[in-house]
Amino acid sequence: MGGESREIDNEVLARINTSVPHSARVWDYWLGGKDNYAPDRQVGDEIVKVMPDLPVNARAERQFIGRVVRHLAGEAGIDQFLDVGTGIPTADNTHEVAQRVNPKARIVYVDNDPIVLVHARALLQSTPEGATAYIDADLRKPEPILEEAARTIDFSRPIALMLMGVLEFVPDAELAHAAVGALRDALPSGSYMAIAHSVHSPSMDDAAAKWNASNASPLTLRTPEQLEEFFTGMELLSPGVVSLPKWRPEPETTFQNRPVFQFGGLGRKP
Repeated sequence: MGGESREIDNEVLARINTSVPHSARVWDYWLGGKDNYAPDRQVGDEIVKVMPDLPVNARAERQFIGRVVRHLAGEAGIDQFLDVGTGIPTADNTHEVAQRVNPKARIVYVDNDPIVLVHARALLQSTPEGATAYIDADLRKPEPILEEAARTIDFSRPIALMLMGVLEFVPDAELAHAAVGALRDALPSGSYMAIAHSVHSPSMDDAAAKWNASNASPLTLRTPEQLEEFFTGMELLSPGVVSLPKWRPEPETTFQNRPVFQFGGLGRKP
């Protein structure tokens, strides 16, 4: 088993291009992580010069994930999660938050970044009662995601679809809506979908331009109204699509009194 794991890791490592910035690694840098390289830190620092609050966006998104998952696993009674665009594991990943509330929760993570695959074992440390799985796949091709996810979660029962900071990297609106629509349509009645996404502002537009000049995967910003369109056919829960710290803040929620141009919302499928 050990030799096989090393072989897999070597194959995956060969896919990692450390000379070009990658969104997951830059995000990890802003969160204070260690799984990043010099080009990631360089473009991260350049972006922060024009948008000093981007690390705030990253931390606000982590807090948003926690609040959403606690609500879903608790009050909403959801025990299955499909987290697409996982990113590099850090504190309070979806399965950690969900299984604290319900140890029987089952979580499927999806990402197409090889460095996330290298760290996938950290995402597979489930409670004995629950389960976690990792799929190496791309949001833009939803069919393999649904096929593989069905090995771990039951598509006849409600599921929470998590799209945290991933839709920015599907610039084509038609493709983004087709991908989200295919995943949303596969969810049974009573399921939920949560989205977090960077939105336009003068400083965010400058930051996106810096990012797109770095030869990394292109990033696109959207308006809150454009984000609402992804929830077509769903009941958008109060307070709607808002700046992340404004979404059902808890006493410990930070950044509530400053502009955060990372917006999000949660919808329920009737």
